Amino acid sequence: MNTDYNFGKVLKALRTEQNISQQKLAKRLNVSQDTVSLWELNKSLPDFMSIRELAKIFDVSADFLLGLSAF
Repeated sequence: MNTDYNFGKVLKALRTEQNISQQKLAKRLNVSQDTVSLWELNKSLPDFMSIRELAKIFDVSADFLLGLSAF
């Protein structure tokens, strides 16, 4: 696995591409806006169910979100 992978950078890029605020994304995932912020800062990582939901929201694979495959 690529050790340079940056989950937070990928998440923020997907979110801003679709003009979704951290607050709006947090509400869809039933987490706090602070939680989304921590994910984007790579200070924390989402759980399995959140990754699954993020993949659905952004229409990407979980593998893509985790840096295991290209888009």
